Amino acid sequence: MECRMDGRVAVITGGSLGLGKAIALEFVNSGAKVAIVARRAGVLEEAKAEILAAHPKAEIIAYACDMSDADAIKAMHQAVEKDLGAVDVVVNNAGTSRAMDFMEITDELWNEDLELKLLGAVRLIRLTFPGMKERRWGRIINVLNVGAKAPRAGGAPTAVSRAAGMALTKVLAGEGAPHNVLVNAMLVGLIESDQHLQRHLKSGSNDTIEEFYEKIGKTVPLGRVGKAEEFANMATFLASDAGSYITGTAINVDGNRAPVV
Repeated sequence: MECRMDGRVAVITGGSLGLGKAIALEFVNSGAKVAIVARRAGVLEEAKAEILAAHPKAEIIAYACDMSDADAIKAMHQAVEKDLGAVDVVVNNAGTSRAMDFMEITDELWNEDLELKLLGAVRLIRLTFPGMKERRWGRIINVLNVGAKAPRAGGAPTAVSRAAGMALTKVLAGEGAPHNVLVNAMLVGLIESDQHLQRHLKSGSNDTIEEFYEKIGKTVPLGRVGKAEEFANMATFLASDAGSYITGTAINVDGNRAPVV
C-alpha cells in the first residue's frame, strides 16, 4: 500500500518544528505541495531548508502567521491559494500544551488558549471547507492530545480546548461526509517534540535528551517515547486516498498510554 498525495495542496499549521515539520516532510515525500505555517519566520525558513535538503524538488513554501489572528489567517490562506493552488488538506497543529491549576487560569489565559487552538482551526477550516466540498475531495486533521479524551487534574486549559477540538472534528465529519471531505483527529501521547526538548532544557537536568526520553518512556506501555515520524506516518495515511473510509475518528497515537480508547 502506498500513501500518495501527488498534486495535493496541504497546509500544516505549527509546521516549523517537531510534529508539524515531520508531517511536512512525509507529505512532500508523498508528492504533496506543502505550506508550512508558524509565527516565527526564521524558524520556518530553517524548517523549509531542512526539508528541501532532503527533497530538493519539493514544492514547499513557508508562511509566517499568528493563528490567533483572524486577519492573518485570511491573508495566509489567500497567499497559499495564489502560490500553490486550492487547499486539499488542512492539518491544524498550532498550539502549546499549557497545563496548570484551574484557579490560576485567568480569563486572559483562557482566551489565549481558545483563540489559538480552537478558533484558529475554526477560521482556517471556514476558509477551506467550502472548496473541498465543491471539489468533492478534502482532508482535515486536527492534532489534539490524549487529554481531550482523558483530562487530568491540572490539565486545563489545554485539555478543555482540545476536547472542544474533538467535538469540532465530529461535527465537521458529519457535514463533510456527503461531499467526500474526511475529518479526523490525532491525539498525541508522549512523542518526541520541540515542547519536550524545551521542558528538558528548562529543567536544568544533567541528563541528555536521550536519557530524558528513556526515563519518561517508562510510563508508556510500549516502553518508549514515540518518534515524530511515527506520528507523521499516520497523518499521511489519513491525508491520502489510502484512508478514504476513515472519518469522524479521534485516533490515539500514544503507545496505549491513555486510559481510554
